[in-house]
Amino acid sequence: MFRTALRTVLAHKARLLMTVLAVMLGVAFVSGTLVFTNTVSGALENSSTKGFDHVDVAVRPVYQEGEGDRVGKLPELTDATLDTALHVPGAASAIGVVKGFTAIADRHGELIGGGFRSEGGNYWGDDDPRYPLVAGTAPHGKDQVLIDSRTAQRAGYRVGDTVRISVDGPVLTPTISGVFTTDDGNVTAGGSLALFDTATAQQLFGKPGTYDEIDVKAKPGTAQSVLKQQLDAALPKGLTKTTTADQLASDQARVIADSMSSMKNGLLVFAGIALFVGTFIIANTFTMLVAQRTKELALLRAIGASRRQVTRSVLIEAFVVGAVAALVGLAAGIGIGAGMRALLGSFGTTLPDGPLVVTPGTVAAALAVGILVTMLAAWLPARRAAKIPPVAAMSSIHATATTKSLVLRNTLGALLAAAGAGLVLVATTMSGDSGQAPMGLGAVLLITGVFVLTPLLSRPVIAAAAPVLRAFGVAGKLARQNAVRNPRRTAATASALMIGLTLITGMTVVANSMQLAVEKLAAAAIRADYVVSMANGNFLSPDVERKLESAEGVTAVSPMRNAISRIDDETEFLTGVDGASFGELTDLPVADGTFTIDGTKVVVDRDTAEDHHWTAGSRFTVSYEDGRKQQLTVAGVYRPNEMMRGILVDKDTLAPHQSDPADMQILVKTADGPGDAVKARLVQATGSNPAILIQDRQDISDGIARSVTLVLNMLYGLLAMAVIVAVLGVVNTLAMSVVERAREIGMLRAIGVDRAGVKRMVRLESLVISLFGGVLGIVLGMFFGWAAGALVGNQLETYELVLPWGRMAVFLLLAGVVGVLAALWPARRAARMDMLQAITSE
Repeated sequence: MFRTALRTVLAHKARLLMTVLAVMLGVAFVSGTLVFTNTVSGALENSSTKGFDHVDVAVRPVYQEGEGDRVGKLPELTDATLDTALHVPGAASAIGVVKGFTAIADRHGELIGGGFRSEGGNYWGDDDPRYPLVAGTAPHGKDQVLIDSRTAQRAGYRVGDTVRISVDGPVLTPTISGVFTTDDGNVTAGGSLALFDTATAQQLFGKPGTYDEIDVKAKPGTAQSVLKQQLDAALPKGLTKTTTADQLASDQARVIADSMSSMKNGLLVFAGIALFVGTFIIANTFTMLVAQRTKELALLRAIGASRRQVTRSVLIEAFVVGAVAALVGLAAGIGIGAGMRALLGSFGTTLPDGPLVVTPGTVAAALAVGILVTMLAAWLPARRAAKIPPVAAMSSIHATATTKSLVLRNTLGALLAAAGAGLVLVATTMSGDSGQAPMGLGAVLLITGVFVLTPLLSRPVIAAAAPVLRAFGVAGKLARQNAVRNPRRTAATASALMIGLTLITGMTVVANSMQLAVEKLAAAAIRADYVVSMANGNFLSPDVERKLESAEGVTAVSPMRNAISRIDDETEFLTGVDGASFGELTDLPVADGTFTIDGTKVVVDRDTAEDHHWTAGSRFTVSYEDGRKQQLTVAGVYRPNEMMRGILVDKDTLAPHQSDPADMQILVKTADGPGDAVKARLVQATGSNPAILIQDRQDISDGIARSVTLVLNMLYGLLAMAVIVAVLGVVNTLAMSVVERAREIGMLRAIGVDRAGVKRMVRLESLVISLFGGVLGIVLGMFFGWAAGALVGNQLETYELVLPWGRMAVFLLLAGVVGVLAALWPARRAARMDMLQAITSE
């Protein structure tokens, strides 16, 4: 039986080719994902490990929780702390580390490093071992700075050039005194790093005489654990925390692994979708192969082969096909992993250098996935083939499905679909994360139920296309009859395309609805013409507010200033605003009282008010960050949204209690409204600072639209794998159907149907099947999009269902194009068939 199975595989190479391709694509995606994520993780881990070459133990401050009404604070690491660390017995050297945001502009004034990856620090003495100089000398004073070699290369900077730099607001124009190399993962990921001398860095980052961290290097022969014990004994108890370099590297590796896991899991989900779609193709292929070899299998049974041997024969074929596909897919996956890394580089994302990582786990996963998926998909056709009685198989009376089996299938499908739809509908009434699990389970059950019911649905849906097909004469009529002749085959073929279009349509509906919701939220909550913020999300200097107030044409300005406090023994954040103008700059509906922010009168959002049992007129005592207390009165309670919530206090009330005020955003109203000239004046007023973003509501909407479009395009690209597999399924089904209907096609040619008519018949059949799958996919996608939106709408009041009819029409058109393209080869093969040989074929 083993030899028989191998000969069968070799005899049907062409028929199994599409199955091999389908499995190979899924395996390639899985192995490519594993290779890519393992390679990136390995490179980042190696890079981060190199970053700890010059430290054995790191000393960091420990946040001190406040007691009672006292607000917590972070202790300072001073020169005294540094001196204590340096003089422990096992310490060879100690470096004080200062960090802060530093934006570097290119020669056109544009920000380098994307904002979130723009960092600054201190260069220790005249020879810092952390940052080897490749050109120039160490910096001294505010007028000199070092920049990393990657940034210098990207921007075309050299030693002696003047560069625009923003540090916490103010714009500096120092001279580049030198260029250094670094293994800093932030820089290797495309960020920038600027270094000042220590005193200058402390002053610029608002940390005079203090450090963020102290890195201690051990003497030769002193273990990291020993040095850590010595430091723990010498430093103040409870105020600092010591961590060995080995632990830092381990923690960093874990952080990298966690950050990569979401990407890996996301990519593997799409690989799973491709394999799931491929399962339909494999099952369909083996079902048709078994049907075409019925007499052959019956003869094997007649000469003594048992049911188990027949089943084993088909499964051996599946094993061989799966193994070949897995090996080819693994090789393709390694290429995909390398290609994805190169693709990131072309998008400007720089990764550390490192080898391509192909682990034994990746090889095992590729082989397991390819072989198991193929054998599982082939098991049902194998079992069905083994149960056919030899005499019945030779007489071909087994072909028609019994009424009992059809009723059972339709009943099971209806129950699954009803249960799935019910779970999805129940999930739409839930809020938060509680509705995600039932909605996910409901979606799986509903898709499974629709798949089971697809043979039943195919007849009425395809029958609806009869008037259109009549226009193509005999070819159209035959195409319709062929499409519904074997409903199960048609269903398996169409379902592969249905799943891909369900996901694509559902994601498109949710993404477009979310985009509109956020745009409406921004428009409803903000009356200001402009919102000013830092490109990296950090805080703005209060100087920015003063500069904007004095800008030409500005009529109202209000910061949104963060302040930490304690209320009822709990930490609460206050937002300081300009009480006189904030109402003019925002539109927050008041649920109770009046929107008055003045002196000790504040407004709070509804959620906070309910937590503290406050209403308009309630009084409460707040303890500010300096420890002083004050009684405040709730003037009004407003309805919060995703952009604004919390306790709003007049900034002048907060000012006496803040040593280092910082603004999250600044709202600006102008006399002339938003416009290019007005924006240019605001940019000039802020010193043409590359780190400051000045956006009107249209800019915010455009940014949201770009983000949504980018995510959608990525999802479309990933789901394209499933669609490609579905196309292979259509090609495979049609090609094998042509072989199965050889005599019929020969008879058609004999009675006068020309080659063009035969081609037209096969193409129309493919078109009908593809459009059937497309219609089911779009309808299901719209339902899931609505359901997911209803779940989101329970938390986002401005959410409103948006059905992008234009895009859905494009999706349906693409389904038709898929059908036409998939039929090219089978139609050509059918038309070129020799009619006499076809008529006499078995």
